[in-house]
Amino acid sequence: MSFFELMRRNAWRKRLRAVLLMFSVGVAFLIYGLTASFMAGSQGAAGASDSLLGVFNRAGRGLPLPLAYLSRIAAEGDVAAVAYTTRMRGFVETEKNVVAVSATDPGMIAAANGEALGLTPELIAALEEGGDRVLVGRALAQAQGWAVGQRIAVASQLMKADGSRTWSFTIAGIFEGADAGTDTYFMIGRYDAINAARARDKDTVDAFVVRPRDGVSSGELAARIDALFANSAAQTRTQSEKQFLEAFLRQYADVGLIVGLVVAAAFVTILMISVNTMLFAVRERRFEIGVMKVLGFSSGRIVALILGETLFIFAVGGAGGLILAKLATLLIGPEFGLVFGAAVLVKSAAIIGGLGLLTGLLPAFTAMRLPIVHAFRAR
Repeated sequence: MSFFELMRRNAWRKRLRAVLLMFSVGVAFLIYGLTASFMAGSQGAAGASDSLLGVFNRAGRGLPLPLAYLSRIAAEGDVAAVAYTTRMRGFVETEKNVVAVSATDPGMIAAANGEALGLTPELIAALEEGGDRVLVGRALAQAQGWAVGQRIAVASQLMKADGSRTWSFTIAGIFEGADAGTDTYFMIGRYDAINAARARDKDTVDAFVVRPRDGVSSGELAARIDALFANSAAQTRTQSEKQFLEAFLRQYADVGLIVGLVVAAAFVTILMISVNTMLFAVRERRFEIGVMKVLGFSSGRIVALILGETLFIFAVGGAGGLILAKLATLLIGPEFGLVFGAAVLVKSAAIIGGLGLLTGLLPAFTAMRLPIVHAFRAR
């Protein structure tokens, strides 16, 4: 019998106990997989850019800024590209089916953030064909079942000059985003067309998107941009994309702290359960451990055998939990932006290995220090 086979048989000796322990480990890693997928996804701040800047109204993100600020921001020597955007929220068919349209200049947004959004020259050209054209993000298109060329109507809080709140658009293309963590649950529309049709706040925007030149500190550039409008009626607050998302999430709660506490509680609980279970298993097998020592098993091999058992249990249970987490991210709607990628998988594997070894240390040390005479008394 090989060493691995002996380890596997020992782990499965009490099948019900092994299954329950693996189930507990699986639940812990299911929780971790889902929370880590949220933090790594488009709704978390982990994948947001530290260099791309957003310029907002200092008095509140929902308040507009004059479009005239564009030329002053663009005149800054360290600004590589700048775009503007007005966010229009509404719903399609039912009030719960909320969507958003970012109205912008196609060429400017392509220069400022086109690579991250996956805006190809063909998509930009399609958007410029008409004022009622929109580009739809892949996640939104999949959730709604939309296709290129389809006509859609958005009931928005933004009133048109004719008193209507219904905005009709034709889907000109679908943008993919640079990677799975990019938020694509929104549409990109033409600012000139929406600005001309709306009833109020004409020639204002919700934010400016600024890309610094290579090698320029985004923090220093943000301070200089805010200094430009320090004495203006509408002062600005410039933040990186990551800072903005973190601040936005903190409006509701410290998501990172909550996620960390939930995951830590799950892992500490499973660690205590596993250590106690393995200590009990070692006490049950004291006679067998004594026999192995008489047969020539070294202390190192006995330690390796116990550690191998705990690693086997954590590997099987953790793999099961992560598989369920991956399936859950595929089944949950794209509006949640969950991304179970390679980074989450690698970190999960490291945690599985670390917890498996940590769990087995005390039982392995106990087995190693067990005197042969005391082991035989257990018979």
